[in-house]
Amino acid sequence: MQRRSNRDRTEATRTDLIRAARRLFTEKSYAETGTPEIVAAAGVTRGALYHHFADKQALFAAVVEQEAATVAAEIDRASPAPLSARDALIAGSDAYLAAMRAPGRTRLLLLDGPAVLGRAAMDEIDSRHGNRSLREGLVAAMRARSIVKLPVDALTALLAAAFDRAALAIEAGASGEDYRAALIALMDGLSPAPAPSKRPAPSR
Repeated sequence: MQRRSNRDRTEATRTDLIRAARRLFTEKSYAETGTPEIVAAAGVTRGALYHHFADKQALFAAVVEQEAATVAAEIDRASPAPLSARDALIAGSDAYLAAMRAPGRTRLLLLDGPAVLGRAAMDEIDSRHGNRSLREGLVAAMRARSIVKLPVDALTALLAAAFDRAALAIEAGASGEDYRAALIALMDGLSPAPAPSKRPAPSR
């Protein structure tokens, strides 16, 4: 049997810590979880934790980063290139809402994330993952003239906030279909107004 390299063991320890921390952070919240519980759940020593992460907050940031990357990957899979720009935006929206139904995900990304890491740090994480996918979809839609041309960063931020609010409401028991319909209407409202038809000149 081939022995694992030091690099493999190091990566396995990091993975175990992130997995154990995610479970505890979602079950109990960040504030109610202590590092002794995390290392016990991961089956490692406190020294191993601090070898990989400066403190509990740094471990939490790694958990959030991985969670955000998972959501973005699901969005990307749901909106492949053959789809039209509009259909890709809707498919991405559906994928986001579906991904956010994973137990504990809204707590990690939308509640504890901003509270623990700060809004600026969460915005940076979002820009690397979910908001990157949304921004790319909006740029593609503008190029295809499916939506009006607007400042893309501002539009990304506003739509992302709407998606996050929908995810929180659905988590609290609101109708997913109602929020989906509202989000689609919101995106369709960005469509360019049809050009006015030209009336034929009156005959003399």
